Order: sequence, then C-alpha cells, then structure tokens
Amino acid sequence: MLKVEGERIIIIKKKNAQQKLYFFCVNLYKNKKMKQGLQIPGAPAPIGPYSQAILIKDTLYVSGQIPLDPKTGNLVDDSIESATHQVMKNIIALLQEAGMGLSNVVKCSIFLKSLDNFGAVNEIYGEYFRSTLAPARETVEVSKLPLDVEVEISCIAVGE
Repeated sequence: MLKVEGERIIIIKKKNAQQKLYFFCVNLYKNKKMKQGLQIPGAPAPIGPYSQAILIKDTLYVSGQIPLDPKTGNLVDDSIESATHQVMKNIIALLQEAGMGLSNVVKCSIFLKSLDNFGAVNEIYGEYFRSTLAPARETVEVSKLPLDVEVEISCIAVGE
C-alpha cells in the first residue's frame, strides 16, 4: 500500500510488485513536481520554442529577456538605457511570479551586441541591485541577438 505525505510517498508493505509500483510512483510524482514552466502576462511571450522561465524546486532559471514591452509587444529600443530598464522589468515580473525578487538572483548573464554599451548597461543594471548583494555575472559581446536588439539578460534565482 502507498501513502502520499507532502512530497514523500511511503510504502506500507514491501512486496516485490508493490516495491516496483512504489518506485514508479515516486518517479512519476517527482517528475510532475520537479520542473514547472512559467509563462506570465507580465513578461513578453517567447519568440521561439522555449519557456520564459523554468522553476525546479527552489531554483528559477529565467530565459534571456530582451526589451519587449509585454503590454504592447513592441521593442523598447530608443536607447540602450531604456532597453536595459525594460529587460530588468521583464526579469522582475518573472521573479515575482515565482514568489522571488532581485535579492534571490545568484547569477546573471548579459549579452551585448556591442561592448561599447557596457558602461551604460552596467550603470542601469547596478541600479536594480543597489539594495541587495549583486549576483555573480558575466557580460559578453555577441554578433547578433534575437530581433536585432542591443541587450539580452538571463538569470538564475534561488528561493529561500
């Protein structure tokens, strides 16, 4: 006999058939709970076959966010500063959906079409982490980004 308590499945009798069923149920239960995709109206819809974010237990993996305004679907690309602000707003919306905030972010990856924009992006990005410990990160220049934008940022956050 099997009994579910929270995230545990307890086996009452240990007979071969029940033991096999137990392991099958544990794997089924774990897989159901293990990976959850997040797609929310407060962040832009993906422009390809991927999730906006994936939550696995207490860890949130946020896909690269570009400066798409989720309300209009338009790019915010009048300046690198406004683009960076929009990217950060999109990230915050995804973090909030998972019950997290910027203080939960442990790693960011910044992709720039030109490292000439490093100073401006760094300044805006830094504004969002002034009240918390800044996460680990790297910034790299790439030859092209989706929709030919200037900046894309992804992150990993860990819940408490």
